[in-house]
Amino acid sequence: MTGDPVLVRGLALAVPVAAVLAATWRGRVRRGFGERDAAAAILATLWNLEALIAVNLLAQDLGWWRFTAVGALYRGVPIDLLLGWALLWGAVPGLVARRAPIPLVAASLGWLDLAVMPLAEPVVVLGEHWLAGEAVAMAVALLPGLLVASWTAGGRRLPLRAAAQIVLAAAGGMALPIVLTGAWRQPTWVLGLMAQALAVPSLLGLAAVREFALAGRGTPLPYDPPERLVVTGPYAYVRNPMQAAMTGGYLLLALLDPVFLAAALVAFAYGAGLAAWHEGEGLTARFGGEWAAYRRAVRAWVPRWRPVAFPGAVASVYVATTCGICSQVGGWIVARRPAGLRVLAAEDHPAGLRRITYESADGRGAQGVAAIAHVLTHIHLGWALAGWTLMIPGVGRFAQLCMDAFGGAPRTLAVRNGPSPAGKPGGYGRPPGRRVTVCRGSGSGRGKVLPVPAGSTKEIGACLPQERSPD
Repeated sequence: MTGDPVLVRGLALAVPVAAVLAATWRGRVRRGFGERDAAAAILATLWNLEALIAVNLLAQDLGWWRFTAVGALYRGVPIDLLLGWALLWGAVPGLVARRAPIPLVAASLGWLDLAVMPLAEPVVVLGEHWLAGEAVAMAVALLPGLLVASWTAGGRRLPLRAAAQIVLAAAGGMALPIVLTGAWRQPTWVLGLMAQALAVPSLLGLAAVREFALAGRGTPLPYDPPERLVVTGPYAYVRNPMQAAMTGGYLLLALLDPVFLAAALVAFAYGAGLAAWHEGEGLTARFGGEWAAYRRAVRAWVPRWRPVAFPGAVASVYVATTCGICSQVGGWIVARRPAGLRVLAAEDHPAGLRRITYESADGRGAQGVAAIAHVLTHIHLGWALAGWTLMIPGVGRFAQLCMDAFGGAPRTLAVRNGPSPAGKPGGYGRPPGRRVTVCRGSGSGRGKVLPVPAGSTKEIGACLPQERSPD
């Protein structure tokens, strides 16, 4: 290989591609290749690709190695070598050795890389400390990629799988385009304002991934989808929160570079076209009428101001009535007519609560500031953004420490023998007004309003319960 740049670059890409094709064909013939395997290979390859871009740029700055190739370069790095490297460390082990011990796979691929790198001259010219660069590449690219592939193929470590996809989307969808276009070359005050503006779509996207993982038990990747239809959190406001967040972010960045306007159009066209068609068919097959009712109620791209509350997704929040500050919080919540949320007395909970407690319809719970964060998502989009901010790891914990310091520490409550009547002293009830159910007509498309007795939980078909303000 040494001395022939064409052969070096050709083999660097052809060998990994051939290995991926052979592994895919072998898996399909033996019927051992499924959607999770495809997801594992895709995620591992993307992780390695993004990490190796950073490593190779750093290697040239630190003198670990440099490239003397001509043509098809990204900031001096041959694109074919980069793609081949990412496939060799990502898709190949994800398809061929997905059940092998990760240390063994990592050691084998690391040894292969150590043997091949010196043979890649003159395309790759190694520096004196190239082994340090190799160690860094294995630490930030190879090992994390193998872990993500293993977790995805085995359906394990859901929070970490979702976090990995967030990192990939942020790095490949936002950070890399910003670096490529040079949009970051702006005055500090402009970048500061842009960062604050981008926080809004970013919060929407992050909260959507979180809801996918916790409520749906899945990830945004089509080959690793949620097990249940997600209609809560950001999905109660807009049907495509992640795609809307990415498109909105590109529209904001278009103020810095018009190239992002084209990116926004591409993202919208993909989401409204191919993704909507493919995902729509899959969701219809898996969830049927439930998906149809949700699609009719929630817009695809423009978020609602108030969330839609579905009959099977009503949560509860337990607030103490015998504590002055707590009862004021409960009254504040009730006064804002939260959608899909019951406000109940904490004294009636059999577990003997010590903090404000939120319980979702699927059994997930949160206490203290975390409970308040969930409650805020039931009011309107403005409060929901504040709630999603409090759900960011570390932010909610810090807010809880502050709240405890200013009098919001846990309290011991006396458990009552029987529940308080709704709306009576000592309990929380719905604010004055009447509960209605809005049903969409099957023919004209117009809705009709059917009165339902207060406190009723009766569902009428696929109707969507809402609250009408006091008459």
